[in-house]
Amino acid sequence: MRLKGLFFILVLLLSGIAALLVYLAGPSGSIYFYLAEGLILAVLFYLIVFYRKIVKPLNTIGNGMELLREQDFGSRLRSVGQYEADRIVNVFNRMMEQLKNERLHLREQNHFLDLMIHASPMGVIIKTLDDDLSQLNPMALKMLGVSSEEVLGRKLSDIDSPLAVELSTIAPGTTATVRLNDSSIYKCTHSSFIDRGFQHPFFLIESLTDEVMKAEKKAYEKVIRMIAHEVNNTTAGITSTLDTVEQALAETEGMEDICEVMRVCTDRCFSMSRFITRFADVVKIPEPHFAKVDLNDVVFSCKRFMEGVCMDRNIRLRLELDEALAEVMADVALFEQTLLNIIKNAVESIDREGEIVIRTVAPRTLEVVDNGKGISREVEAKLFSPFFSTKPNGQGIGLIFIREVLMHHGCSFSLRTYNDGLTRFRISFH
Repeated sequence: MRLKGLFFILVLLLSGIAALLVYLAGPSGSIYFYLAEGLILAVLFYLIVFYRKIVKPLNTIGNGMELLREQDFGSRLRSVGQYEADRIVNVFNRMMEQLKNERLHLREQNHFLDLMIHASPMGVIIKTLDDDLSQLNPMALKMLGVSSEEVLGRKLSDIDSPLAVELSTIAPGTTATVRLNDSSIYKCTHSSFIDRGFQHPFFLIESLTDEVMKAEKKAYEKVIRMIAHEVNNTTAGITSTLDTVEQALAETEGMEDICEVMRVCTDRCFSMSRFITRFADVVKIPEPHFAKVDLNDVVFSCKRFMEGVCMDRNIRLRLELDEALAEVMADVALFEQTLLNIIKNAVESIDREGEIVIRTVAPRTLEVVDNGKGISREVEAKLFSPFFSTKPNGQGIGLIFIREVLMHHGCSFSLRTYNDGLTRFRISFH
């Protein structure tokens, strides 16, 4: 029972005693009776004062505790005119002011952190204790290639994204560098933070694509230029000497076989020069001259050009064009050469008897789909690496050329074999 209730019970008891004394004394009460009545009235008066000085302040402080429990840090208690109670009220008001300022500081800090995470160039993925995705910033959604509605509440391993698959394999407390099949390179850190006493896992994803690409390009440009310079200079001297010797021997009888050998050697030197020149051409891709282009027209033109090659191998080349496709800014010559290389790779993947579908999808997406032998997971990450090729006599130049042109166009792209067995080279203009 509350103190207030006990106080009223005491008042009722004293009032009952006073009424009993009046009843027992009758009409002719003694002096002691009046003294007892006066004493009871004095006690009642003292209890009223006691209530105002003690019980009422305690009730006010109790109301303050209710405010604290409800976390209403904006309200304050008034002084009640009792010294001890007012000391408690002042301490309570200072505590409420401090709690209000702390809460405001935390809210401002959390808002600032939310803004930083939202605008961060790094991808941030926060998971629940059950490893379900609870928060992703815009950069993380862009890196994964998904929308928030598709991934919230799901596990990373359930998301159809190459980056999500790689993230799900990274152990807690470790950092790994991931290279995807679209030539993107990410530094991924799997860590955790403490919230309300529990560790919440999260990922930080930093894009290293531009830095690595620049370093790779700078390295292979230097190597190619040096090799091309040395090879061309050497072959030029050799071919000149071979021509001179061949002309001198041609006038001598019985030297036809030796002259033929000389011509073969000369042709081989020219072939080597052309071989190294192809590498040099990769680092001399001209800057694109952009203009508005209808992708459907470009696709149709490339299809007509490659039909003969496909027919020779009994490969069906089919178009699926979206008429709602928007125009894009592109260099027609460079992009056509890129698309021809992509189709040529698809033809070589099929070899004989298959199908290639060139599909455009609104607003600005292009796909080349083939049912060839496909690409393994191990090969996917190396596809756009310099000089990497799966072909026995390949030089690793075609995909490098494709990568450089598409990056100059600001396109996002990927090359992978999906669960349905089809390989898709997907290009999206922004």
